[in-house]
Amino acid sequence: MRLARFGPAGRERPCVLLADGTRVDCSGFGLDWGEWFFESDGLPRLEAWLDQHAARAPRVDPGVRVGPPIARPSKIVGLGLNYSDHAAEMGVAIPKEPVLFQKSSSALCGPEDDLPAPRGATKLDWEVELAVVIGRRAANVERDRALEHVFGYTLACDYSERAWQKERGGQFTKGKSHDGFAPLGPFLLTAGELADPQRVGLWLTVNGETRQRGSTRDMIFGVAEIVSYVSQFMTLLPGDVITTGTPAGVGLGAHPPRFLVPGDVVELGADGLGRQRQRIVGEPAA
Repeated sequence: MRLARFGPAGRERPCVLLADGTRVDCSGFGLDWGEWFFESDGLPRLEAWLDQHAARAPRVDPGVRVGPPIARPSKIVGLGLNYSDHAAEMGVAIPKEPVLFQKSSSALCGPEDDLPAPRGATKLDWEVELAVVIGRRAANVERDRALEHVFGYTLACDYSERAWQKERGGQFTKGKSHDGFAPLGPFLLTAGELADPQRVGLWLTVNGETRQRGSTRDMIFGVAEIVSYVSQFMTLLPGDVITTGTPAGVGLGAHPPRFLVPGDVVELGADGLGRQRQRIVGEPAA
């Protein structure tokens, strides 16, 4: 099943995308796609509701804004350097353990929302990624049971302000958390409908020029290992998001580095998970 949310920012309505592209408004179901929906085993109840109500439920006009496919999660956990080619372009050794950071949940936005360049930004960068959405509470989960805690998958772009990330002291978080730095969607695909999370092709372009092309088969740490590992250090709650790293081709890795400026258009996609488009707007302060 493909879950989505549509409407003005902060007032999105839950929807389901049918195979023919029809957007079924699920407001009548009574729950948004958030922590309580995942925690209360909402999918079977949603399926039952759709059996009874899908035919007569309102349709969402194609022109309505697409929001992030989940309500604001309790946390967004990111992985750095999880592809060997990306580690190589960064000039660092392949990590022996997953490199973790957190993005603020307030960075969440829709897959086609404009991205205002943050005030003072000088090194705005892109990263196409597979994102995992947790469906069951996970703490100290064994690797062979980890995928049982995954509700589904979605497309993500992990935007970064590299100067803030690398030149301002501390950890990655300050360069990863600005508003608009975590577009998700356009939909959340339930886990059973993705044949293999380690066989997902990823791509990203800037102004039509291909910058990234890779596959999750090249991850250093796969999805099951990531979920198990993260759950050792924090309890993952239903609806939490893990972004799983990016292949080579980021702006910081170019020679010379290439960063985003107002007017640029970023497009990205993943096999079976749709595509996104962000336009960079505004002007960074000097």
